[in-house]
Amino acid sequence: MNHDVLIVGAGPTGLCLARALGRQSLRVALVERQPQAALAQPAFDGREIALTHASMRLLRELDVWRHLPAEGIHPLRSAKVMDRDLAREMRVLPGDGDRLGNLVPNHLIRRAAWQAVQETPGVTLYPDARIQALHAGADSAWVQLQDGPRLQARLLVAADSRFSETRRALGIDADLHDFGKSMLVCRVRHELPHEHAAWEWFGLGQTRALLPLDEHLASAVITLPGEQARVLAGLDESAFATELERRYDGRLGRMELASTRHVYPLVATWARRFVGPRLALAGDAAVGMHPVTAHGFNLGLAGVERLSCTLADALRQGRDIADPSLLAGYQRRHRLGCRPLFQTTRAIVGLYTDDRLPARWLRGAALHAGAALPPFRRAIAATLTDAGPVDPSPLQRVRAGLAQLRLG
Repeated sequence: MNHDVLIVGAGPTGLCLARALGRQSLRVALVERQPQAALAQPAFDGREIALTHASMRLLRELDVWRHLPAEGIHPLRSAKVMDRDLAREMRVLPGDGDRLGNLVPNHLIRRAAWQAVQETPGVTLYPDARIQALHAGADSAWVQLQDGPRLQARLLVAADSRFSETRRALGIDADLHDFGKSMLVCRVRHELPHEHAAWEWFGLGQTRALLPLDEHLASAVITLPGEQARVLAGLDESAFATELERRYDGRLGRMELASTRHVYPLVATWARRFVGPRLALAGDAAVGMHPVTAHGFNLGLAGVERLSCTLADALRQGRDIADPSLLAGYQRRHRLGCRPLFQTTRAIVGLYTDDRLPARWLRGAALHAGAALPPFRRAIAATLTDAGPVDPSPLQRVRAGLAQLRLG
């Protein structure tokens, strides 16, 4: 069966890409290992996604946003970064508007993207599918499904997670960094208000985060060595709540579990190449972020915008959608857009999880310096609140830089 684009992976990035390309009248095949029922009604997985203004813009342009229930969208008014105790913190506030972004549960984003795809002509889903063989070369791209048809396309896109089997099968290696930690996530109810402020709280042997939902409801995120995370997740609800109150130093008063608990290993990935002959990587298959900066899905959506614009250029110019020079342009823009944040995140995690005395002194000094530099805090806020294109022009970059250096 012939298609224009074949996307492996119907996660939120793959679904949004299918929606974007289908609206360009491209014939899209979407291959997914999960059954269709799991795509239509994804289960709560504990993850809350901090959407930037640029991501929200794109979700609106794709008509995904309207499928999100209003009660599932929670404002992120401010963020604070702390080291060991709350006496030493850096607070980030929006320069304009009333929020840095919005928090939306991952399963609701997946469901909304699925609903949008259902409204998109030209997108064919192959659920509950297992890939027997695949190929992407100069002349053709195809996927052979087990007990199913051979799907042919002009372009193959791997969007099947940071541990992408498609990427590996096609010979693209990736740098993987296992942090040796796991992330425990769950929702909690707490006595004292959080004032819609997100916390990133580094401490000895653990990192605690808080993502604000309703005023007395939040997502608790605790990063620990894997076995410690599993032990904590296995406590009964009463003991778990008591342990959370202790780990959050009683700053939120009494706490109680408000959802299921989920544990995820922390592994960051960076593919050595984002493209190949009739091949492109998207989402976590290209860049898998550590969640400390909450930018994983935002980078995935930036890739959706860059790749869909690349294919739109090909159609407008009457060129092959897998034209090597156009795909090279996508790779160049996406790597340039992702690398600074990826490397900065690695450095932050390395510094703030190092419990040796020199590192503790350095991170305290860095946090104090950041708190004392308003332009630095404004620059961080600007990356979250800028709703403009993912690849601004040089003039737009200069103007944005000057705006962050203004006095006041």
